Amino acid sequence: MKQLLYAATGLAAVTFLPSTAMAQDASWGCQVLLCAASSNPSWHGVPYCVPPMKKLIAAMAKPGFSWPICHEAKAGKPGREVYEQCPEGTKVGYSERGREGNRTEPNKCVKTVNVCRATANNGNAGFTYRRRTGGRDGESCIQEVSTPRPRRADPWYFDIPSDKGVKQRFWFNLNT
Repeated sequence: MKQLLYAATGLAAVTFLPSTAMAQDASWGCQVLLCAASSNPSWHGVPYCVPPMKKLIAAMAKPGFSWPICHEAKAGKPGREVYEQCPEGTKVGYSERGREGNRTEPNKCVKTVNVCRATANNGNAGFTYRRRTGGRDGESCIQEVSTPRPRRADPWYFDIPSDKGVKQRFWFNLNT
């Protein structure tokens, strides 16, 4: 709720709305921005936010959709990052390669390990070991260990600038 208060304060400061103006009087783009910035509770738990967000979700399914913008807040369109960052010591990996060698989704976290020195632990569910070949015997102790990359619960975000121009990121989802 604290983040929602910051966003509302920022929007009010930027838009210079009269003190009698109500949130529902804001443009649809500003309603969406304000509701998306609500975090505790999320927009799902704010009765005022449900209609404009459901309107957004329905509009996104239609051809020619254009994201509603709150020009007064200078936030623009939202960004989207489906996956969390990989843990330290790992890098982003891909489950497959598509046609012409193009990579598919960056849905794995990969780490290169020397399994000849490491103790084997076969109880790690979700780990995939891929042995690199190239040694004299066609085998190598160097293997890539991959784990599924965690998905974000809130993959959408707005970067909302404060009155001093410092941007703060607000994450949200569009699940109904």
